[in-house]
Amino acid sequence: MNPNITIRRAHQDDLSSLATLFDLYRQFYECPADLDAATNWIQHNIEAQRSVIFTADTGSELLGFTQLYPALCSVDLVEYYVLYDLYVLERARRQGVAKALMNAASEWAREQGAARLDLETARDNRAGQALYRSLGYTLDEVFLKFSLDLTTPFNAG
Repeated sequence: MNPNITIRRAHQDDLSSLATLFDLYRQFYECPADLDAATNWIQHNIEAQRSVIFTADTGSELLGFTQLYPALCSVDLVEYYVLYDLYVLERARRQGVAKALMNAASEWAREQGAARLDLETARDNRAGQALYRSLGYTLDEVFLKFSLDLTTPFNAG
């Protein structure tokens, strides 16, 4: 990774640049561009301290970010974090930026006393899966993930 890149916690002054990155991240996942919504989301997360965001900063621009959300595991009686978002500008990929962001996130979570760091990725995201495995993440082959869409009516039939 370029030695001129600093990985650091995001702050309020990063809002504009970070919102732009977050909007690009959402577009990568086929959401429509909506910079206002992205800005509102990131601003609320920063102000309410409901997530922790790390940035890759060159001093003149942000190249990427990762966002973690706190979570609880009642079975193991532990706190952990979900690494929900990871994005690096296309022109800055394959240069170690994502790895540096993820390492900063795991180091920070460990310092907070978290028991683990979880993430999900698309089945076809081979590059991401290779990165995660190289950092020591293991694939959960025991549990299945289910989701219930609460925005549409459910018919239990």
